[in-house]
Amino acid sequence: MAHASDTQGGRVTLSTAGLPGWLDPVVHAAETVEPLQLSRFLPPEDGAGRQSAVLVLFGEGKRGPELLLMERATSLRSHAGQPSFPGGALDPEDGDPHGDGPLRAALREAEEETGLDPSGVQLFGVLPKLYIPVSGFVVTPVLGWWREPSPVGVVDPNETARVFTVPVADLTDPAHRATTHHPSGHRGPAFLVESALVWGFTAGLIDRLLHYAGWERPWDREKLVPLDWRS
Repeated sequence: MAHASDTQGGRVTLSTAGLPGWLDPVVHAAETVEPLQLSRFLPPEDGAGRQSAVLVLFGEGKRGPELLLMERATSLRSHAGQPSFPGGALDPEDGDPHGDGPLRAALREAEEETGLDPSGVQLFGVLPKLYIPVSGFVVTPVLGWWREPSPVGVVDPNETARVFTVPVADLTDPAHRATTHHPSGHRGPAFLVESALVWGFTAGLIDRLLHYAGWERPWDREKLVPLDWRS
């Protein structure tokens, strides 16, 4: 069985062998979902945009399945203060952006931002590349199973405010769901969990994953949370 144990040099591979059964719907979703089913914002056809990757890491916590998230420092230029998946732009040493480069970048960034040990992560799927118009990032969501959990926390306070896990049960709880309303008029799904408002790209991705994994529960889409104009 192939494991992602080295973010530099060696080839990083995907494997679905030995995953817990509850991840089966996520594996199926990753294999079948179409780009437009995830977002209306797709990478520019001319190849523009900065290649990046995020690690969507599923673990098993005290309350069952959970996801690893981090809150970006308020001092950052883009997406300041927002909860997000660990991730960032590809570096040249990550390799081919159309090959295993995003896999290596997702693990490298997660290690740099949260201190997790990549050797305990089994990468099992990749979602279609998406686009964040406001920052110009072309994002590859990389799916991982936290096979051997390791301690995580803030590595650099200038980049990260905190690192935390969210039980999937809280993300699917209708009481924790809402729709954000931006002054620009844009509306999108949001999650009120772990004293954080998860919105934007990250919330959109979680929302679609829950939907296509069959975990979504009916929720009140008219429950609005206004976003400050500075966000």
